Amino acid sequence: MYPNLYYFFFDVFGIKIPVLKVFNSFGFFVAIAFLVSAWFASKEFKRRQLLGYFTYSERKITVGEPAGVGELVSNFLVGFVLGYKIVGIFFIKDALSNPQQFIFSLDGNWLIGILLGAVFAFFKWREKNKVKLATPETRTLRIWPSDRLGDIVIICAVAGFAGAKVFDNLENWDRFIQDPIGNLFSASGLTFYGGLIFAIIALYIYFKKNNISFINVADAFSPSLMLAYGLGRIGCQVAGDGDWGIINSAYLSNADGKVHLCTPQQFQQAAVIFKDHTEQFGIVGEIQHAAFKGVSWLPDWLFAYSYPHNVGSEGVPLANCNWGEYCNYLPLPVFPTPLYEIITCVILFGVLWSIRKKISYPGILFGWYLILNGTERFLIEHIRVNTKYDIPFHPSQAEIISLCLIIIGIVLVTMARKIFKPVNIAYTQTS
Repeated sequence: MYPNLYYFFFDVFGIKIPVLKVFNSFGFFVAIAFLVSAWFASKEFKRRQLLGYFTYSERKITVGEPAGVGELVSNFLVGFVLGYKIVGIFFIKDALSNPQQFIFSLDGNWLIGILLGAVFAFFKWREKNKVKLATPETRTLRIWPSDRLGDIVIICAVAGFAGAKVFDNLENWDRFIQDPIGNLFSASGLTFYGGLIFAIIALYIYFKKNNISFINVADAFSPSLMLAYGLGRIGCQVAGDGDWGIINSAYLSNADGKVHLCTPQQFQQAAVIFKDHTEQFGIVGEIQHAAFKGVSWLPDWLFAYSYPHNVGSEGVPLANCNWGEYCNYLPLPVFPTPLYEIITCVILFGVLWSIRKKISYPGILFGWYLILNGTERFLIEHIRVNTKYDIPFHPSQAEIISLCLIIIGIVLVTMARKIFKPVNIAYTQTS
């Protein structure tokens, strides 16, 4: 496990680059997931524009004006935040020893923030001054949905993060009320379905305001959403953020974090020894587990993993570890559920991507996304650490939401032809 890129370069190449401590593995792979999925979404948007699913809107703009006060202030603020936090981290003692704590604190460098803010404002002023006209002109621009992809990605990121935090704290209410501010603004604790729901609501409002068909956008985004979820799970797996499965009681971990097969008796003995650490497995005082022995021709870590050097410092100390606070492993190894979701969702992305040209009626592709995503998540929840609600059948939050998504998806697939109007295809695509 690599909690941040510093330890990756240190472990693989043997070099120490302190600045890389700023780049957490989870955030790095989430960013990669956004970029890759945005590229696929852009290709699909443009294809559907040519087919006639989308049309442009017109907007009048004035060119040749000097930079306004609002533009200068907003650019100054962006530069100030970057300087105060990101650049300032190199000028504050011990900030690099725990960059995550520094980023989410109020600490920063005021001088660097003001200087970088002034630089950003100056470049904005110079940019507008280069194209300034004696008499500003009003022009009409055609804005296609694909031109708004940058706005869409930002809305997804902001609303998705907010929703992921809100739903995580609702699911872990006892933890939230102990420290509301700390839990709301911490970098850990994110729930995918909370992010998905908030992002859908925010995008619906944005599309309605800009007269863009929400269901057509949902269809265009469906394959990319599946891919983004799968690639984002790489961050969970690499960082070891606690989003893992229940214990695989067919295995135990060594002091160096390696796993090996064990007998039921050996597992019971280890369970007693490590009972104080069962809080990491979801329920204090009770160990959720299932025994499953992997096939001999595949590595054991596919079926049981100890998450050495996990970012949450869960478990017990590793032998001979010099990674500071990241020196723990799980003595009772767990199913690596993020790895299963990576593999499954990349395959499902391939399925959705391959059938997207065969489905021309609005809503059907999005319906299949909801069915496949909901089914995948519902099944993985059975071997995943989660918080159960104290209601009949004791479901988790994700199980409830995934069942709802499956139902909505089935309704869309079966009723789309009655709910939505057909699209007048502009031409037949042969490629």
